[in-house]
Amino acid sequence: MTGTAHGRPPGAAAVRHYVTGLAGAVREAVPAARHRAGSRLVRAHSPGGDAQFGLDEVAEAAVWKYVAGHDLPVAVYSEDRGLQYHGADPAHLLVVDPIDGTRPAVAGLESATVSVAVARMSQRPRIADVEPAPLMELHTGAYLYGDLTAPGIIAHGYEHPVPALTRTTDPARMFRSLEFNGHPARLMTEAYGHLIDRSANTSGVFVFNSATWSVSRLLTGQLDAYVDIGNRLLRDDPALLPEFERVGNGRVLHLFPYDIAAAVFLAERDGAVITDGCGQPLGDTVLTDLSITNQRSCVAASTPELHQALLSAVRWKE
Repeated sequence: MTGTAHGRPPGAAAVRHYVTGLAGAVREAVPAARHRAGSRLVRAHSPGGDAQFGLDEVAEAAVWKYVAGHDLPVAVYSEDRGLQYHGADPAHLLVVDPIDGTRPAVAGLESATVSVAVARMSQRPRIADVEPAPLMELHTGAYLYGDLTAPGIIAHGYEHPVPALTRTTDPARMFRSLEFNGHPARLMTEAYGHLIDRSANTSGVFVFNSATWSVSRLLTGQLDAYVDIGNRLLRDDPALLPEFERVGNGRVLHLFPYDIAAAVFLAERDGAVITDGCGQPLGDTVLTDLSITNQRSCVAASTPELHQALLSAVRWKE
């Protein structure tokens, strides 16, 4: 990241300190606010159409307070406030999901993260342009971090060695999470209900309502796979649009760029396989575009064999 108060680019340690500090500022603001009246009430809807809870407002305010309190000029693209600028001619864009997993957060569950992805400013910055990124757990403060100065990722605050990808290859033995928010349940069960039946007893099937939490659990070794196929189902059959709009309160709610930018960067650096539902890379996803054409599906797995098995086993519409 460039553009410090003295015109010198900060080093890798300073960049890590800044972005993890941002995530930490959100984490400090959220717990006390969770018990306030209205924290779990829907106050509005984000630009993408997702429900905005009272707790989201607290987290978004914490992001901007942190950014405004530093001299570094940056552009910030967040879930609820869209694109904002701090300082003149920022060289970098921060793509922030202050709480990925608001529903678990307001319920006091642990499956929520603060997601920050940083890319150089351009006309169409993409996930492939992300340079550093942290994912911080709201519940514990533990975080995963990666940048381009060193291979792999760094883990801080975990009680066991991380990263720790599993070597699972058999779908019948996989622990995985699925997504239903904004997705017609009937369509989801038609597509992979047989996979749920096959492995729900012999392993585990979870719904966390957080893409970043789910992907990060691959990196911690707690899950083998994550599947969110709603966007591919719609792309395969555009006639399904009214069904998706019905469960999305009139909008299509698939994976937005801020949902997956940091998670994709970290997963790829750790060697996990993460693509869209067609098996294509997610790097061309534009970081500031919330349109249906730029929304995504996601299939992530700890091994190439499991990833391919999942793509083959889902009952796609023909």
